[in-house]
Amino acid sequence: MAQTEQALVLISKMVKSPPLKALYLFNSSALQGFPHSHQSISFVLHLLISSNLFSHSRSILLKLISGQISASSFTPSSIFHELTLPHLDSCPTQVLLHEAIINVHVQSQLPKQALFYFNQMIGRGFVPRSYTLNSILILLIKSDSFEEAWRLFNETKSIVKLDVYCFGIMIKGCCEVGYLDKGFEILGQMEEIGFSPNVVIYTTLIDGCCKNGDIERGKQLFHKMGELGLVANQYTYTVMINGCFKKGLKKDGFVLYEKMKLAGIVPNVYAYNSMICGCCNDGKMNYAFELFDEMRESRVACNAVTYNTLIGGLCQERRVLDAERLMCRMKRDGLSPNLISYNTLIDGYCSIGKLDKALSLFDQMKSSGYSPSLATYNILIAGFSEAKNSAGVTDLVREMETRGHSPSKVTHTILIDALVRSDNIEKAFQIFSSMKKAGLVADIFTYGVLIHGLCVVGDMKEASKLFKSLGEMHLKPNDVIYNTMINGYCKEGSSYRALRLLKEMGENGIVPNVASYNSTIRVLCKDEKWREAGTLLKEMIKLGLKPLISIRNMISDYQS
Repeated sequence: MAQTEQALVLISKMVKSPPLKALYLFNSSALQGFPHSHQSISFVLHLLISSNLFSHSRSILLKLISGQISASSFTPSSIFHELTLPHLDSCPTQVLLHEAIINVHVQSQLPKQALFYFNQMIGRGFVPRSYTLNSILILLIKSDSFEEAWRLFNETKSIVKLDVYCFGIMIKGCCEVGYLDKGFEILGQMEEIGFSPNVVIYTTLIDGCCKNGDIERGKQLFHKMGELGLVANQYTYTVMINGCFKKGLKKDGFVLYEKMKLAGIVPNVYAYNSMICGCCNDGKMNYAFELFDEMRESRVACNAVTYNTLIGGLCQERRVLDAERLMCRMKRDGLSPNLISYNTLIDGYCSIGKLDKALSLFDQMKSSGYSPSLATYNILIAGFSEAKNSAGVTDLVREMETRGHSPSKVTHTILIDALVRSDNIEKAFQIFSSMKKAGLVADIFTYGVLIHGLCVVGDMKEASKLFKSLGEMHLKPNDVIYNTMINGYCKEGSSYRALRLLKEMGENGIVPNVASYNSTIRVLCKDEKWREAGTLLKEMIKLGLKPLISIRNMISDYQS
């Protein structure tokens, strides 16, 4: 029997059957090796949709996309083409079928195809529901196609009946790609057409402001919410607190924290972690632990970030034994220390010179199932370099490479720094050369270490060459490099060069340190350039820097 005749026989059977019985016939015929045609597929889809059996019709469409329903007479693209031909537009279920086709392409993460059928639908004069538009917008934004989503939104907002959710999707998308102005533009459009933005919309935009560093606009939105009678929720407060602490506005963050508690809202783990991090960065460990205790009393579950932040804070204060005790407490509380926990503690022990303890933790980490990261090796290499333990450094580099980690730019800079501090400037430049051969681009820190080494040994000619090469590398000298060069020139008595760099720093908006001013003034006095020395002294005092008494006396003696 010809394929067309078989299809007609099947369709005639399905016509006489209830929808679910027809679906059973459709599926069982496929299992028996019946080659479906676009007619049989079209019939069953329209039947299911007209019977409101949308999940079943969606299942068939998904099988077509995945190739689970196939035949030599059609491909997925050809069957979808047949299902959406213009002569079918008068069919009462065609709009719903068109939307179903769009939505299964969205579900299958196929944005181009979903957009094609959506545009086709609009072109035919059909009006998709807001749900269909929303699903495509979400997929486009998730697929890093925000510009396409923005175009689609603007082209269809006068056609499709938009809902609040649609505006929320676009505002979130704007925030994710850093287009805050567009986010505010959409908020304005919402209000213009009579929608009242809810707490979720405002919180999304506030979060975008905070994440994109515009905390002031976030604050304005937060206050506007209050004026409109919208009650900030836990997430609203959390994003605001986090934004304030990231911007260094700790006082504002704590004010929000108190306001949050007065409103009867319990801070969540993310809010607590932001505040604890702020306290640790400021060295206020007592207050950090007060917050930690408050979390536990409020039954807010601490996570690994909470513990790692506190461990890091203790290590910064060189309270490494306390940090290790806290890691033991972390284990008792049912949380497994992660790679960050171990790296932080290893770094803490390296910083106080307890390399044996650092290696013991290193072994413990490996036995716990964690593979050391590049950062782990860099921490240990830095610790052994600081201790001038070259054998330990060599062993670590060898193990690092054996485990598949190639020495990074940071690794090379650490090794160069160790050699510079050991007065082995020649070997340091050999490492620098091998770094470039490995295709690694040195950064300002690498150059800073080398310039420092050359200045220490008094090779200002080579230091000057390296300093001038920064411009060719499109690198801007920082205050450390400037001050290093100035002190180097002062040591060799080059008052003119030191003074020139001081002026260059000012032109670049960088303030020289006290040592640079004192050294330059001293060498100017030695060269009897009293007027320049006096000018620098006044400039230094104006900046709030305190000159050495001997410098003041030297200039005062000359002036008197």
